[in-house]
Amino acid sequence: MAPSTSMSHFATQSRTVLSGSEKRPAEQAAQARAAARDEELTVSVIVRRKKPLSQEHAAGRARISRARFNADHAADPAAVALVKRFAREFGLKVKAGTPAPGRRTIKLTGTVAQMQSAFGVTLSHATIEGQTYRIRDGSILLPSELQGYVVAVLGLDNRPQAKPHFRIYQGGGVSAANTAKAGFARPHAAGNGFTPVQVGQLYQFPEGATASDQTIGIVELGGGFRPEDLDAYFTTLDQKTPKVIAVPVGAGKNDPTGDPSGPDGEVMLDIEVAGAVAPGARIVVYFAPNTDQGFVDAIAHAVHDTKYKPSVISISWGSAEVNWTHQAMTALDAACQSAAALGVTITVAAGDNGSSDGVSDGKDHVDFPASSPHVLACGGTRLAGSGSTISNESVWNDVGGGATGGGISGFFPRPNWQASANTKQGRGVPDVAGDADPETGYIIRVDGQTMPIGGTSAVAPLWAGLIAVANQQNGKPAGFIQPAIYAAKNKTACRDVVEGNNGSFQAGPGWDACTGLGSPIAPRVIAAIKPGASGAAFKMAASRVKVPTRRSKRR
Repeated sequence: MAPSTSMSHFATQSRTVLSGSEKRPAEQAAQARAAARDEELTVSVIVRRKKPLSQEHAAGRARISRARFNADHAADPAAVALVKRFAREFGLKVKAGTPAPGRRTIKLTGTVAQMQSAFGVTLSHATIEGQTYRIRDGSILLPSELQGYVVAVLGLDNRPQAKPHFRIYQGGGVSAANTAKAGFARPHAAGNGFTPVQVGQLYQFPEGATASDQTIGIVELGGGFRPEDLDAYFTTLDQKTPKVIAVPVGAGKNDPTGDPSGPDGEVMLDIEVAGAVAPGARIVVYFAPNTDQGFVDAIAHAVHDTKYKPSVISISWGSAEVNWTHQAMTALDAACQSAAALGVTITVAAGDNGSSDGVSDGKDHVDFPASSPHVLACGGTRLAGSGSTISNESVWNDVGGGATGGGISGFFPRPNWQASANTKQGRGVPDVAGDADPETGYIIRVDGQTMPIGGTSAVAPLWAGLIAVANQQNGKPAGFIQPAIYAAKNKTACRDVVEGNNGSFQAGPGWDACTGLGSPIAPRVIAAIKPGASGAAFKMAASRVKVPTRRSKRR
């Protein structure tokens, strides 16, 4: 147990840097000034687990019940006791109910003055792109006794952490004929895109399949949806509108902005793609603030949600690894490890800015959380075809207008299930791919308007929908699927995309840092990710699938 403390116990201790808390100076910050000392804020103090997850559980090879997880792998009681005593000494209030069951986050509320004293930081206000944020630079300094017990402190800085990975097609809107109930029909996606249902047909999603017993979780860091838009959209698809539930996380909420080019576009793309390809699934949208604190809170909330129990979670937000603190990446990845142990799949968009991931330093970068080795990273393609026949599929790269993210992580080592891929020493991104080019993208309704939208943001909910269908058909959640889809016996579960590049990386046979293993051949994926599936079961599914011959067609 933690030792007892006096009221001046922590204040008299030497302080050391919380590993991974170093934060770069804010770019484009203007008019920096000291934060008001009496301004109130709430931070998340994330403590270590009671017991570390085993490699079998963290890698999803073995699952654990929620009861056992909560008993063994939630917050270390000694760490919780220390943090609460630390909070009392510095006048910080502990939010009731934290840490929640299975969680490791303790919420502390206090003034700027109290937080600066408690964590050895200096907080400022700065204007970035016309908005004022609270920022910190440098490191968090903890009393020596807390080292090893506390793994992250998030929320001192409230700058936006991530961006949505969607792109609106700029070549014009959808014609009136395309919005007719019978079809949105643009069978070859000649500039106006497909419906999600048509994309599902091209990827051979099982005809008539449903996901009626499944819940798909979606993490959003802004924007919102309007039920009337969803009703109008799914009526046009001749589908029943899915049940969509908004769950606020922290200060997040369903808050439509009325701007289709803003975060509403992301929210509606995610809901409409997932709902259309996984009919009958319940969709739960977790709205959180766009900060590192909010992002981690949203994922942890979804993973440990015992009310709605999503079996798959879709995330279409992210940012280059260099834009994150190491403590935030470690904390978010730990939440994804928990998902793997509990049998929850997480799909994540790989980014829309090619091999640079939008960083202008002349180097290659990958997007996080797609680079977490505990999520399914989803890259993008340009798709052409009709019905269930794909005539061409290549890497999405508009050369200046957007391109699929992909590359090698500079933070996470290569996982053992990716050993056969040419990823050098780092985790390779993406794992899989799907249609993402805005020109061949998805016809979506947002804020009363209908338009083609693409980006890897569409691929994460597409794969989430496929996994929900698989979970329904297989009778059990797929959980962490990478070991299965990378296995040699399942190498034909995806259609290998061999044309194109995303900047520094070229597509080719097998895994590549543009489209990963390729786009889904749905029946084979469903067979491959069935828990306990045998090679014979996969071969039987594969024998029923006819893959059209690819016809070379360069842009």
